[in-house]
Amino acid sequence: MAGATGVAAQPRADIPNRWLDVLAGLSIAGLLLPEAVAYSSIAALPPQAGVIALFAGLLCYGLLGTSRFAIVSATSSSAAVLAASTATLANGDSALRMTLAIGLVLVTGGFFLLAGLLRLGSVTSFIAKPVLRGFALGLAMTIILKQVASAVDVHLNSGNLIHLMPQLLEQLPQWNRVGALVAAVSLVVLWLCARVRRLPGGLLVVALGIAAGQWLNLPAYGVKMIGVIDLSLEVPRLPVLPFTDWLRLGELAIAMVMILYAESYGSITSFALKHGDRVSSNRDLLALGAANLLSGLFHGMPAGAGYSATAANEAAGAGSRMAGAVAAGVVLLIVLTVLPYIALTPEPVLAAIVIHALARGLSLQPLGRYFIWRRDRLLVICAVAAVLVLGVLDGLVVAVVISVVLMLKQMSSADIQVLGKMGSGHDYVDLQRHPQAVETPGILIVRPSEPLFFANVERILGGALHLARHSESPVHTIILSLEESPDLDGTSIEALQAFFLQVRALNMLLILARLKEQAQAVLSILPVREREQVILSDLSVDVAVQQSLTLAGQVAQA
Repeated sequence: MAGATGVAAQPRADIPNRWLDVLAGLSIAGLLLPEAVAYSSIAALPPQAGVIALFAGLLCYGLLGTSRFAIVSATSSSAAVLAASTATLANGDSALRMTLAIGLVLVTGGFFLLAGLLRLGSVTSFIAKPVLRGFALGLAMTIILKQVASAVDVHLNSGNLIHLMPQLLEQLPQWNRVGALVAAVSLVVLWLCARVRRLPGGLLVVALGIAAGQWLNLPAYGVKMIGVIDLSLEVPRLPVLPFTDWLRLGELAIAMVMILYAESYGSITSFALKHGDRVSSNRDLLALGAANLLSGLFHGMPAGAGYSATAANEAAGAGSRMAGAVAAGVVLLIVLTVLPYIALTPEPVLAAIVIHALARGLSLQPLGRYFIWRRDRLLVICAVAAVLVLGVLDGLVVAVVISVVLMLKQMSSADIQVLGKMGSGHDYVDLQRHPQAVETPGILIVRPSEPLFFANVERILGGALHLARHSESPVHTIILSLEESPDLDGTSIEALQAFFLQVRALNMLLILARLKEQAQAVLSILPVREREQVILSDLSVDVAVQQSLTLAGQVAQA
């Protein structure tokens, strides 16, 4: 997560920053607790699992994180992935499913910590934005439909929307009308509360739901309550699982890390750019790792920086991570004082909270830009279709594969640019885009349009050799500008070794210009005999041209 520069939004002059944080913390606490309990139902875990993830996320990110707006807690996307993956492995065994869920959260935390220790924060996103947004749309539609089923108390036994919708409609006569009415009223209250800044609509609708449940005796009409929330913490211990299950959890944890990091990265960087803040991706990876490890040890859910909670924190006026600490304190106070009453919350109320939170994910506006730009439209459609047709877990895998294929396609299809000098200055530009530029006689200057890596290096270097051999005028020097290649993989190094020999066989001088430090270091340790007639330089193309002309003049005089 690269740092951003700019002017941060100024707080109101009549309210000190610390009081803005206190007000923001009070405001979002009413959102976080109901959502945490509601997301537990998506994951098919006990309601306390989301509350544990909430405390672990607020604590660890408050101590280690770098964004002043990010709220790390349970998220709907990770809950859906957790539910789909553990259901596949457990085969209906609820005890095994809980054990697998704990193991998955722990392995996810371990992977985050490892990524932070290896300083992999520069790998900013595993999933392309169009694919992520398409996946989020399909996921929101799937989760909302399942919450509708939960509100009307019908069971759906499929994981994709194509089968969910017919099942839901087929069971229309069995719908619990009272549950549907409770959910509808709750959605109206949430919609009205959203119009009032800092009004904790989630907490208010829970309180109204509890009161209505007791006053109207909703259980008598078949409306289920969420049940006891048991926060008696056990001694942390690793789950006992066979080695093969740990291996499978490791595979699933990779998908979990991808979706959590992509979601968290998008939330953190968008508000950092908006306010001109600087954030550290490596520290945030460590914070997410610590949060998930702590949550897993106490049997909680996966935790990430969800966009809705982070946006609510920023909108409430937060100016530092103190807002998250205040929210944690308020939630703790609620848990210590009124936790038994929260257990009396009707399940349709929680369903309404989830539906309201995900409703913004149904907006087509973020996807519309790709159709306006005429870019990545197919990617968006494929990502949405993958979730709707294949289900959450398989849809996520397909989304990741689409992103990787997209990246490889773009990088492997890189072309090679022939450079010429622009006017009397020192700039060398692509001759195809700037036909007025002039080639330097006897010197072929080429530059790959993308970094060299295993999928494109042989084609690019082969193209450079072809240009040198078939040039209209004799070429005595090839200048290869590698400014786009900060480092080189093993295949690229081997290809360059062969390229050195081929250029020497043509009796030409080869100058590698604009070499980055890491690329130059690895090429410098090649045997000297393989680097004859090869100059490694971190200087500009213009300096390389002057160096080539000087050497050519010396050879002519000799």
